[in-house]
Amino acid sequence: MKHKTAKAFSLILMIITSSFNAQNQEPETKKMEWFQDAKLGIFIHWGIYSVDGISESWSFFNNYINHENYMKQLNGFSASHYNPQDWVKLIKDSGAKYAVITTKHHDGVSLWDSKAEKAITISKNSLAQKDVLTPFVSELKKSGLKTGLYYSLPDWSHPYYDNNTKTKKRYDIKHDSKRWGNFINYYQSQLNELSDQFKPDLLWFDGDWEHSSEEWQAPKTLENLRKYNPNIIINSRLNTHGDYETPEQGIPVVTPQSKYWELCYTMNDSWGYQPFDKNYKTPNMIVRTFADVLSMGGNLLLDIGPKSDGTIPSEQIEILKNLGRWTSKNKEAIYGTTKGLPFENYKGKSALSKDGKKLFLYLEEAKDFIKIDGLNSIPQSAKIIGDHNAKINFKADNYGNLMVNLSNVKFDQDVTVIELDFNDKINFSNTIKKDKPSLVQILENHNSKLTTYQIAEELHDGNNIFNTSGLTSDGLDMKLPKSSKTNTETINWISKNAEALFETEKGLPNGHYSGNSALSKDKQTIYLFVEGTPSGPIALKGIKNGIARIRIVGEGSMIDHKIYNKLYWSDRPGIIYIDIPKERLDKSMTIIAILLDKPIELYREKVGAIENNL
Repeated sequence: MKHKTAKAFSLILMIITSSFNAQNQEPETKKMEWFQDAKLGIFIHWGIYSVDGISESWSFFNNYINHENYMKQLNGFSASHYNPQDWVKLIKDSGAKYAVITTKHHDGVSLWDSKAEKAITISKNSLAQKDVLTPFVSELKKSGLKTGLYYSLPDWSHPYYDNNTKTKKRYDIKHDSKRWGNFINYYQSQLNELSDQFKPDLLWFDGDWEHSSEEWQAPKTLENLRKYNPNIIINSRLNTHGDYETPEQGIPVVTPQSKYWELCYTMNDSWGYQPFDKNYKTPNMIVRTFADVLSMGGNLLLDIGPKSDGTIPSEQIEILKNLGRWTSKNKEAIYGTTKGLPFENYKGKSALSKDGKKLFLYLEEAKDFIKIDGLNSIPQSAKIIGDHNAKINFKADNYGNLMVNLSNVKFDQDVTVIELDFNDKINFSNTIKKDKPSLVQILENHNSKLTTYQIAEELHDGNNIFNTSGLTSDGLDMKLPKSSKTNTETINWISKNAEALFETEKGLPNGHYSGNSALSKDKQTIYLFVEGTPSGPIALKGIKNGIARIRIVGEGSMIDHKIYNKLYWSDRPGIIYIDIPKERLDKSMTIIAILLDKPIELYREKVGAIENNL
């Protein structure tokens, strides 16, 4: 009897605990709903650093300029052509659903008329002599966009803060707790002002690495902010007392583990306006980066850096307008979506609708067909979003491997989106089953594009069908099994590209390249299989190695590459973009060989905040 009573009590306790946890999680999920659905935000770095066009705050912290000369930029910050209404229109037209503006960077200059003790403000201390934050937030709220406020915890200019530059410290907080307490009061009073006056939906902290959670009094800060807005969303830079992760600059190779995350990303190499930084990514690259983020279920927070007079550089306007072109065309494939299919099922970028009944495929190239493997449910219909004349046919084999054939498609200049509709929530298997045709059958297939894809797929998975087949390393004197039905076009392609097929091994793991690949036996050459006609330079992520050369296999052309977002002082690799001349593309499939400086080393670590800016 006692045993039964104990079991009953345990069962009741489990039910109560489960109910409590569900109730506890529900408000959290509800609070984050708008953020998770928004997908695109615009970051704005605006401050006195735009006067001389130098690095925000870090330029004096790293002693590139002394603090006194840095602060002289206050005398040049005019905001004379600042039109917050135009800013908000540009942001909204880009497809963004929220904006985050730097209310105060590490240099301690506040964009609003702060009354906090010893605050340096644009309204009191700059040439502009006006509050530039209030009119922007007012326009944001009128437009229906969500309001995000960036706030730097460190204040390297404030007399109560311990650090001034990397070589100059005002005091040790362990020996002067009263002075540190004065700083805590200062920064918390500023947060009270921001919360009370602007009623933000999101607070974006930065610089938490300089002190511990206890020293910042982070739990108290968070509790106080929630008094103003119980549903305030906070990023992870309050010593992990936050709601979502913020990878910075580096597009993640591996999907972040956090349910909510946001990539903050610059258009060139700078956050604030720097006139000599012309290393802008192309509008095409930005759209494709956005598709990459969508496919991993995250948000993109794309940065702009206005000039000191309040105008936005033309390059940034161009990127935002093109982004708006793409987002307005593909709304249903963006907002409210969740991360897409695993790479094993679809070697490309994709996303799912919130109810799981729609699959969106993001195509970065013009091509004739797409393959999706391991579907346990078959779509009822398919379409190209924004192209009513396109024809799509699809057919699944007995294992749920779907072939989608495309014809009469007007491919988008950046990313074409295919929508597949299912009756019920899409169901897929992680165990892929396929018929394994013999090499003879492969060579007899009349469709050389399909054959070359099949070959690439087998090589990528580590199944080299050419081992002991009679293939030679240079493609000459081959003794491949032939018949009267052998496709000559395929044989010629194999001969041309033999280098990438002979004794090559399993390709790159998920996340590095959006397609099939293979590695040379010595692991020092990457072979990328490029389908169709890419809309822009192909992208490669997470390669730690230096690159010796890149060429097109089988015809000798050396081609250039460019690396973006590589920080010279960090071991985190940048993104490699390779532009293939369209006239050199192979009509069946092009193969690119990337010779590395040593056997391949991959970066698959978590991408976090940048805690230094040398």
